[in-house]
Amino acid sequence: MAKVGQRGNGRGHITETPDVSHLKNVEVSHEVSDVNVSPILKFVAGLTVLIVVVYVLVLLLFDFLNHREVKREPAPGPMAMSEQERLPPEPRLQSAPGFPGDLAKSAGEGGSDEPKDPLWEIRFLRKQWNDTLENGPRDQSGRIVGLPIEQAMQKVLEDKVLASRSQQNPSSNLDDYALSMPTAASSGRTTEKRK
Repeated sequence: MAKVGQRGNGRGHITETPDVSHLKNVEVSHEVSDVNVSPILKFVAGLTVLIVVVYVLVLLLFDFLNHREVKREPAPGPMAMSEQERLPPEPRLQSAPGFPGDLAKSAGEGGSDEPKDPLWEIRFLRKQWNDTLENGPRDQSGRIVGLPIEQAMQKVLEDKVLASRSQQNPSSNLDDYALSMPTAASSGRTTEKRK
């Protein structure tokens, strides 16, 4: 029986799959769900144990080599800088080595070099800054060497008032306020008073 559109010797379309349901081989069978889980689990367990053993062996090897190198390292020479001498110069940034120790010493809490809480550090620094602004800067011996900012502003205002009065008073000598500047023609050897 020929279908419409078929040509040739009675075959169907070439890309169609032929019907093979009538072919059977009783001796050959394959079940997709036949997987033996026990060898797979044994392999994974063995691999895990092997990884742990190799990790421990490598860790012990590194520890052994590290101790051997520490023993070989020579003692520092007599001219070598100490840890304190190798610190960066002042002022140190918050994360720089030596910063927490210096700050703790100035706070009177001993000079431990272990990091403090950053909030503690900024609170202490603000306290120092506010003290400097209110009482004036101090030198290394603790004496006040400047004026508090309020007194300094008051003094500037008083100086301006005095300067404006002296400008009104013609008897004041302006040469007292002149600067000694080198002259251009003398190449800096002689000076003249400039206002």
